[in-house]
Amino acid sequence: MVEFKLENPDKHDKKREELKGKVINLPELVGYSDGTVASRMIINNKAGSITIFSFDENEGLSEHTAPYDAVVTILEGECEVWIAGTTLQMKTGQTIIFPANAPHALSAITKFKMTLTMIRG
Repeated sequence: MVEFKLENPDKHDKKREELKGKVINLPELVGYSDGTVASRMIINNKAGSITIFSFDENEGLSEHTAPYDAVVTILEGECEVWIAGTTLQMKTGQTIIFPANAPHALSAITKFKMTLTMIRG
């Protein structure tokens, strides 16, 4: 599982605040980086988080679980997802809900961007 740590939380909180009350284009919030996964958290509070990810071709997240349902929407491109042994392909505009505690992973077929919404229950 890829883990992201904030070096300067105050700086990131300020950047998130700057998005509020504005019309934003989600895919433009995070660019592609060769050979890696990039992300930008746009909401983060005790109720949950929303993060935008970009994946270079053939990059992905290894199998892991989460204690809450996770909603993933593909913003552009194509990927393959695995949920508890089932493989599915997704493309722009499609959404999937990873059930809480179910093993899941994903991998880029092409470069792709997605939103990840986690609501803590």
